[in-house]
Amino acid sequence: MAISREDMLRDMRQPSLLQRLTGADWIWLAIVLAATATTCVVLWDAMNTYEVVITAATGVTMIGLGWHWQAAKLYMGIVCGLSLIAISRYPELGAAQTDFFLKYLLSSQSAIMWMSALFPAATLVYGAALFTGNSFTGRVASSLTWMGAGAGLIGLLVRWHETHLYAGDIGYIPVSNLYEVFVLFAVITALIYLYYEAAQRTRSMGFFVLLVISASVGFLLWYHFDRQAYQIEPLVPALNSYWMKIHVPTNFIGYGCFAIAAMLGVAYLIRARVADDSPWATRLPTLKQIDEVSYRTIALGFAFFTVATILGALWAAEAWGAYWSWDPKESWALIVWLNYAGWLHLRYTKGLRGKPMAWWAIIGLFVTTFAFLGVNMFLSGLHSYGEL
Repeated sequence: MAISREDMLRDMRQPSLLQRLTGADWIWLAIVLAATATTCVVLWDAMNTYEVVITAATGVTMIGLGWHWQAAKLYMGIVCGLSLIAISRYPELGAAQTDFFLKYLLSSQSAIMWMSALFPAATLVYGAALFTGNSFTGRVASSLTWMGAGAGLIGLLVRWHETHLYAGDIGYIPVSNLYEVFVLFAVITALIYLYYEAAQRTRSMGFFVLLVISASVGFLLWYHFDRQAYQIEPLVPALNSYWMKIHVPTNFIGYGCFAIAAMLGVAYLIRARVADDSPWATRLPTLKQIDEVSYRTIALGFAFFTVATILGALWAAEAWGAYWSWDPKESWALIVWLNYAGWLHLRYTKGLRGKPMAWWAIIGLFVTTFAFLGVNMFLSGLHSYGEL
């Protein structure tokens, strides 16, 4: 198809990336580069080649996020700043119980407990905003969600430092057990939702998405108090690998996206039953908004889940000598992958959308949940270190 002269002129008028960058963007670039370089210099003796590459990639990702999503700069700046303040107040692990600032605010457990209060509060406020249609209430809900995501990430970063203060210096990235990854899931899911909230300029999806985040917080609290899972313990040998730093977070971006799509599937089924002249029609997200965000989140989640599966195979080859062993966890990961591959295939090639795809996204979350939790509970295999 020929490109019209008007389209060519419009494309030529589009500013390039460098032209779109502001002074704040260049300052952000300088700050992240300086922080990344300082990290490598200070920790050089403790880092291997892979960790240097991961650190550099993290810096590049932070720069890109800050340029593309302005709110992310403030979020990352505050989280990193408060995490550094907390870490500086740790002469030893016991400081978490004696230092007032750490004990009640920024030790890993304090920050995670704050997250566990803020996300359910945000759910209630999003619900109030949905029922009342009050825009101020919606802004409060968004702020609570940002604060919950910040508290959760601070908790993980500080816990990472705490593992190095533990007896025997067993330091590791805190994504090694169900307790830690449920914190990661809540943070990632909230941040992905907040991005699409800003992109769609509506807060009407918040109540539905925050429900699944609050459910994960409920599991986290049960796991915390009933199983004492917050205790720092040495890593299982199979997890003592640099692969864990990239495989697990990549996986959970996929899980977070799939969870958002499922909850938006619920929103779609509700909105489809509401008449256009109903007062609820103006309070709920539109079918077009739900459909677009569902498609984008599943596509994003599928991409990250695919990469995570490949990384997992590489890790398995190093740890167990085979890329694929048809372990129950691996088999169910393949089922999850095929499920969303089918969803995307029908959406892209057949243009299928509406209620069938909403139901598919909802059922997909149950499939994903079984692959993540059910396999650990009911099946045994090479991944049995993840049991409840």
